Amino acid sequence: MEHTPGGGNVALLIDADNASPNSIDPVLTVLAELGTVNIRRVYGNWRKQSLKGWADMTLKHGIEPYQQFDITKGKNATDMRMTIDAMDLLFRGRVTGFGILSSDSDFMPLAMRIRQEGLPCYGFGTDRTPEGFRQACSRFIDVQALVKAQESAAQDDDPATGSDPARDAASKTVDQQLLHLLIDAYNAAKRDERGYASLSEVGQRAGNRSSFDTRNYGYARLSDLFEAVPNFQTERREDGQIFVKRVR
Repeated sequence: MEHTPGGGNVALLIDADNASPNSIDPVLTVLAELGTVNIRRVYGNWRKQSLKGWADMTLKHGIEPYQQFDITKGKNATDMRMTIDAMDLLFRGRVTGFGILSSDSDFMPLAMRIRQEGLPCYGFGTDRTPEGFRQACSRFIDVQALVKAQESAAQDDDPATGSDPARDAASKTVDQQLLHLLIDAYNAAKRDERGYASLSEVGQRAGNRSSFDTRNYGYARLSDLFEAVPNFQTERREDGQIFVKRVR
C-alpha cells in the first residue's frame, strides 16, 4: 500500500470532545492520500474551556466550528450531529472520502455505512479507541503515533539532535498479531517461482482483513515495515516495483 496523493474531495469531521488539536497537522497530511480536504468541520460545545485549543485551530487551519449544546448533563449531542452531517454529505454525492477524528466507538456504524457506499473512511484516534471503531474504518491511524513520528522527523532534521538508530529501532516494534497478519497476507498472495509476492498485493490483502496502518508502528511506508521484519526480505526490481519473500 504505497500511497500517492489522490484527487478526490475529502471531508474531515472532528469530535472535539474526543480528539486533541495537537494531531491536526499530521492528520491533514495523511488525508492527502485521498485527495484535498475541502470540508473541515469540528463539533463541540464551545462554552467549554477545555475546547479552547480547538477554537484556536479553527482559524489556523480553516476549520468550520459547529456549536452543539450539551442537552443532558454528562452527555453531549456531538455524535448525532456529526453522523447526520456525514450522511448528508455522503448522499449529496460530492465527497469521495471521509476522515473521522475521534476515539469514540459510537462512530462505528457511521464508518461502516460510509464503506458500504464504496467510499474510504479513515479513522483517527488514540490507542484507547475501541476495536469496533478501528475495524469499521478503511484505515485506523493512532494519532499519538502520528504526532510522535512528526516530532521524530523534526529531530532528525535538527543538526543538534540528529538521528539515533538505536533509539529509532527501539521505538518501532512489530507485535505477534501484526506479524501473523503479514504472514497470512503473504501466504494468500500470488508468488513467483522464487517465492516473491508483489508488495502491493500483500498490502491489499492485509488491508482487506484489518484496518492496520504502517504509521501506527512508526513506519512511513509498507516497504519500510517489511524491510524491518526479519521474517521477510524485499527486492526492488527494474520497473521499480517491490516484492517480498518470507524467509522464516
